Parts: sequence; structure tokens; C-alpha cells
Amino acid sequence: MSSVFRVFFIAAVLFVLSGHSFAQADEICGESAGSTWMTSSFVYGRVLLNGFDGRKLPKVTVILSDRGRSESRQTIDKSGNYCFRNTNGAGGFLVVEVEGFEVVRRSLPSGGGQAQFREDFEINPTHPEKTKPPSAISAKYAYPRNGKNAELFEKASAAEKEKQMGKAAQFLKEMVAADPADFVAWAKLGSAYYEQNQMSEAEAALKKAIEAKADYGPAHMNLGRVYMMQKNVDQAIEKFDMATAIDPSSARAFQLLGEAYLLARKGTLGVAALNEAVRLDPIGMAECHLLMARLYDLAGVKPLASREYRLFLEKVPQHPEKKKLEKYIKDNPEEAASK
Repeated sequence: MSSVFRVFFIAAVLFVLSGHSFAQADEICGESAGSTWMTSSFVYGRVLLNGFDGRKLPKVTVILSDRGRSESRQTIDKSGNYCFRNTNGAGGFLVVEVEGFEVVRRSLPSGGGQAQFREDFEINPTHPEKTKPPSAISAKYAYPRNGKNAELFEKASAAEKEKQMGKAAQFLKEMVAADPADFVAWAKLGSAYYEQNQMSEAEAALKKAIEAKADYGPAHMNLGRVYMMQKNVDQAIEKFDMATAIDPSSARAFQLLGEAYLLARKGTLGVAALNEAVRLDPIGMAECHLLMARLYDLAGVKPLASREYRLFLEKVPQHPEKKKLEKYIKDNPEEAASK
């Protein structure tokens, strides 16, 4: 494993809600709190949607990505609950997508013996500091479909909810065979293949989505993620860069671009992209400060690392490792960088 990848894993530390009782875990995950439960590994929580009164609730998907960048997905029901069982999320991150578009991303602590994590989300599409309302984002990439394809789309979504990605892929393949212009279906097909670790098929489907709609930013971004899994860093950079050009307000695209630049040993460009991600979403992308801090620390530039840790704590003041970071800042004053 490369040292840069290790940096990513070490840097994946962010705010997580903890201290909840096993009774709450039982309520969310629907399991009894017996001895097996106590020793299992799981990531769980609740997504609360605000601002959708009187409207049909959108499709909300929670994605857990572990240290190895493999992903698991769950589409939530009206309860808002999600639960990933038999998985240790330490050092990974959670993403919440609304109608296929990322609205928030948080990292989980690196562990230290902990194997059970709770993370709750509150999604408010009208909040000025949050991502654009999902309805507005969806309208930009809306694709009209009716008849059989509308039916297949619902079936594919239901299969995704049940984590039956192979079944979802079959429905989506039927859709694009009947209507090759449906770029959303192509992109979802690419995601279904990605979930099954079929990267060549995912790449082909996402390219079809881009052929159908060249400015479909999510397809460019997801194709970049496929290239990262294939270790084609240069191609990943090209796709992430395109995604930022299509949607300059996408903090996630800039974050991925920054990480790809760092893997390509282009530190200056990487830091610039990560800083832009933070500028666009100061709280949601606060973990970028941690990544840059770890990089500066490994490079021996500890005063600059202290600066990044300070900026991170300003945004996430209740971080569980606050005391440890404050000690690092005290031991390595920022003023030393100007001497």
C-alpha cells in the first residue's frame, strides 16, 4: 500500500455521534442487544429530512465506504434509519445522496478499538449553508420517461434498496436498450456495476452516460472514481477536473480532484483543490484540513500541520480527538513557520 494511501486512511477522522445506548441501536437496526450484538461491528444512524412537508419524500441513499474504498449502499425508508451490519467503519466515511446527488459527507474516526459507530444526519434543502436543494439539483438532470421504462426505473430503485445490485443492473440494461439516450439510467447502471466490483462494465456504462449527456457532472465524477479503483490516476484527474468545470460548486468533486493530485505527487495542485473544497463547504469538507495536516506532518513541516489542525477544530470544535490535536498545536506553534 502506498504511503499516500496510508495518509488518506490516517486522515479520515471526523465528527461522529457517540454515547448512544444499545437500546437505540436495537431500535434502528432491529436486532436484540445480546452478547453477539455487543461484540459485532456495525455502523448505524438516522437521516432526518426537513423542508419536504407536503411533498413526496425523495430517494435517500446512505453509502458507507471503508478504508479500502469498497462501498456498501442502503436506501432508507420513511423511518430514516440505516444500519450496516458486520462491518467496521473505522477510518472510512459516510455519504448521503438525495435522488442520486451527494448532499453531505462525513468521515468516521480511525478506531482505537471502537467497532461500533452511530452517525445521524439532518438534511435541510433550504439551509443557506447546505448544498443546493435536492429538487433543484434533480431538475437540472431530469430525464422524462414513461410507460415500461418508468416501471423499470422503479423496479431498479427497489432492487437497489434491497442491495440486489445484479437485479437492478438487469432492469437498467433493459431501460438503456429501449432508450439509449437515458443518461441517468446509464449512470445508475455504472453505479450498479461499481457496487459489484465490475469496474470494466462500470467504466463502459458511465462512458455511455457521458456520450448521452456530455455535461452530466455526476457521471464524470463517478467515472473518475472507477479510474481511481483501477489505479489510473491521470485519467481520474481528467474526469474529476471535468466534474469541477461542469459544476464549480461541487465541493465533493474538488475533494476527489485534490486526493487524485496527491496520489499523482502533485502536491501544490492537490492542496489548492482541497482548499477549494473547504471554501465551498467549510463544515462538510473540514476533513480536508486533516488530510493536509497529515501531509505536512509527514513532510516535517509541523507548523503548517498545526495551522490545518487549528482550522479543522474551528469548524469541528467537538471532535473526539480535540485534546490530542490541541496538544499537537501547542507543541508545534504556527509562529515557527515564519521564522
